[in-house]
Amino acid sequence: MLEGMGTASLQIGKVAQRTGLSVDAIRFYEKLGLLPRPTRTQGGYRLYQEREIADLAFIQKAQQLGFSLNEIRELFSIQRHPQEVCAHVRDLITQKLAVVQEKIAELQRLEAELGGALRQCRTALQQPSKRRDCCPALEAITNPGPQRKKA
Repeated sequence: MLEGMGTASLQIGKVAQRTGLSVDAIRFYEKLGLLPRPTRTQGGYRLYQEREIADLAFIQKAQQLGFSLNEIRELFSIQRHPQEVCAHVRDLITQKLAVVQEKIAELQRLEAELGGALRQCRTALQQPSKRRDCCPALEAITNPGPQRKKA
C-alpha cells in the first residue's frame, strides 16, 4: 500500500488517502505523541515523510492486533530504544495473549452453558407426554444453582 513513494513529502490529505485513515485520526495520533510533529510548509501545511507514513501503518496493524494506543506508544518507545526490545515486546505480547486466553475461556464456559440449555430444551420437546408449565432452560435461569466462581 505504501511502497514506491520515494522521498517526496506528502500533505496530510494524500497521507490519509494512502493509509485509509482520516485526517482527524492522523492529527489525533500526532496530538497523542504517537507521531512526531511533521515539518510544515511556509503556509502551515503538514508535510509527512515515509517514516511517518510507516509509523501510521504500524499503528493500524498494532490496533488490529488489539493493542491500545498507550500500548502502541510503548511499542514505539521500545522500537526506538532497541537495547531491550525483544524481552519487553515478549512481555507485552504475553500479557495480551493472557487477556485473549481468558476471553476464550469465558466463551468456552458460555458455550458449555448454552449447550446444556439447548439439550434441556431438546429433551423437553421430545417428551410431549410430560406436560410442563415452564421450559427447563428458563427454570434453570430463573432458579440458578450455586454460583460458580469466576477464575
